[in-house]
Amino acid sequence: MARSQPDFSNSVKLKYVKLGYQYLVNHIISLTLVPVMAAVLVKVLRLGPDEILSLWRSLHFDLVQILCSAFLIIFVTTVYFMSKPRTIFLVDYACYKPPVTCRVPFSTFMEHSRLILKDKPKSVEFQMRILERSGLGEETCLPPAIHYIPPSPTMEAARGEAELVIFSAMDALFQKTGLKPKDIDILIVNCSLFSPTPSLSAMVINKYKLRSNIKSFNLSGMGCSAGLISVDLARDLLQVHPYSNAVVVSTEIITPNYYQGNERAMLLPNCLFRMGGAAILLSNRRSNRRRAKYRLVHVVRTHKGADDKAYRCVFEEEDKEGKVGISLSKDLMAIAGEALKSNITTIGPLVLPASEQLLFLLTLIGRKIFNPKWKPYIPDFKEAFEHFCIHAGGRAVIDELQKNLQLSSEHVEASRMTLHRFGNTSSSSLWYELGYIEAKGRMRKGDRVWQIAFGSGFKCNSAVWKCNRTIKIPSDGPWADCIDRYPVHIPEVVKL
Repeated sequence: MARSQPDFSNSVKLKYVKLGYQYLVNHIISLTLVPVMAAVLVKVLRLGPDEILSLWRSLHFDLVQILCSAFLIIFVTTVYFMSKPRTIFLVDYACYKPPVTCRVPFSTFMEHSRLILKDKPKSVEFQMRILERSGLGEETCLPPAIHYIPPSPTMEAARGEAELVIFSAMDALFQKTGLKPKDIDILIVNCSLFSPTPSLSAMVINKYKLRSNIKSFNLSGMGCSAGLISVDLARDLLQVHPYSNAVVVSTEIITPNYYQGNERAMLLPNCLFRMGGAAILLSNRRSNRRRAKYRLVHVVRTHKGADDKAYRCVFEEEDKEGKVGISLSKDLMAIAGEALKSNITTIGPLVLPASEQLLFLLTLIGRKIFNPKWKPYIPDFKEAFEHFCIHAGGRAVIDELQKNLQLSSEHVEASRMTLHRFGNTSSSSLWYELGYIEAKGRMRKGDRVWQIAFGSGFKCNSAVWKCNRTIKIPSDGPWADCIDRYPVHIPEVVKL
């Protein structure tokens, strides 16, 4: 009988070899400089006092040289600090928690679907199959207008939802940070599908009587990744406006966008999207350094809109009956995968340790020169980040990223539990996920967080944060009354 070969992939010795390799490559400069400096120190110690004094006297300095050298040092230092980007701090954030009166259990959702689509049983059955496999729980919420039969998506109801979500999140942010409305210098509101006149940013300015010289922006049509686009815009503005506070509000208003037709590609968002919103305070003020939760390290944006399939994979249009809805293409996951690859190609060199970059480079060279069939090396992003916040767009999105990035169940726990508890809250989902990690008491000083979001267009955006201080378990927030129940087991199929 043939002798079985040892499993080297699970070998403990191989694990330590890999750890040794990573330490050697990541600390190569230190390991090289320490012996050199030690040799120089030993050489100096071997010299006698007379030799050292003689060596010092052999160096000739005059006043002009000293002054020129001092001026050059001061000039270079000044240019360096003036050209250095300002540090952007995330002081704190607040997520909206819908009231229990807006809760939509599976039974309620399906009952409404049967009544609204009573002449279209196949569409009802399709929605039931999607809901069974969606990964959503029984406590997700829809706005009051959607609870009517039939739904009442009026402009007044949509404004009412916007006011409820945005003002609640803003009030919570003011309470948590002690920020006063007059201290807001920059306001950015992103909401993809609801863009009234006056804008949502103007609505916030009117509500809180913000200053007349405030710099306000309203982003629409940019999908679920618009939250990170807003952070990127705020970062750029904070670079040119010193001593400023920027508030970013991310939300999606469901009321006017609940599809009541029969197209399956348009019924899918009804099953996934739910109420939610978040308000985030960013600042470049040094006085906020100690109390800020995070420091912004990188924002990387990838846009695949030049490709026709990518451009149309999430598309708002009318169906055959003239009813407007969001159509999700069957190619969505493949396009998202390509966008993620492009994004990783850019962000990898910025965050990965030298050991991972060297392995990737050597594999790439081997594939080009020796054997194109070599399996490409997938960098281990777990070496670069302690926490991952993957946009809770749906179960398939989380599964695909977990597989491609080779993440553990714990790494995607925040995303899965956010999808289960709150559903797909669009651009604000990343902040519910960050809130989950904090509520579990897992965030420590120095921890690095990778936020990944996808949006229509098609876009893949990333933000990298570094924890500024160990964060205590919050006593409030959207997870306060339910965090002890999580994580929960989410079956592949929930039979309805």
